[in-house]
Amino acid sequence: MTYYPFVTTGENRGANVIVICDHAANTVPAEIADGDLGLPAADMDRHIAYDIGAAGVSNHLGMLLDAPVICSNFSRLVIDPNRGADDPTLLMRLYDGTLIPANRHADATDLEQRMALCHRPYHSELARLVAKKHRPVLISVHSFTPQLRGRPPRPWQIGILSNDDRRLSDPLLAELAQDTRFTTGDNVPYTGYLQGDTMDQHALQNGLLHTLIELRQDLIASVQGQQDWAEHLAPHLESAISKATTSKDI
Repeated sequence: MTYYPFVTTGENRGANVIVICDHAANTVPAEIADGDLGLPAADMDRHIAYDIGAAGVSNHLGMLLDAPVICSNFSRLVIDPNRGADDPTLLMRLYDGTLIPANRHADATDLEQRMALCHRPYHSELARLVAKKHRPVLISVHSFTPQLRGRPPRPWQIGILSNDDRRLSDPLLAELAQDTRFTTGDNVPYTGYLQGDTMDQHALQNGLLHTLIELRQDLIASVQGQQDWAEHLAPHLESAISKATTSKDI
């Protein structure tokens, strides 16, 4: 059976938008460590292996926006698609206090195998989707944990991450601020820029409108939660995109 490191849905949908889910899956390809990183199933179901709920939100959001969706089909513990080729966290040996046995002694040959099998094909597919449209808007969907080990609980339900280009993130933040039911973080719980990451490589370097949305994973662990949040986000995104594309700064 042929392995594909990505799943593309709705490629021919009409909106000039692409929804991206870098950490959609906890899959370990059979070609990598015989399909087993040496972690128990409970750890592979944790946030260390993938962004819980993000794929469901991405796919439902794509339907609502009439936009194609690309999801990864490999765990970030295999190799992280949201990292540049030179990033030291590209292949993690320790994540949130958990040692990854199959990564502990991974060498340059192992890294190259994972780049060739997973990382490069995923980014090539995303580049192909971008090239099919005229300067599309890129929306990246992630999730974050309610609390990291040894850290206080996180109060945000949603975070909007951005780099130096805030043309879409700022109007989206303004849209979301109108809903007082939720606490929205501006570049929290993470900062919004890593050189060579997905948004840098495909959006910033091409001057495309883009934003990265982080949702707290306990809110989107169920199918219903994923659909509810996609339905909450879709009209705010459509309004923010409309404002950004009519701005003099575009």
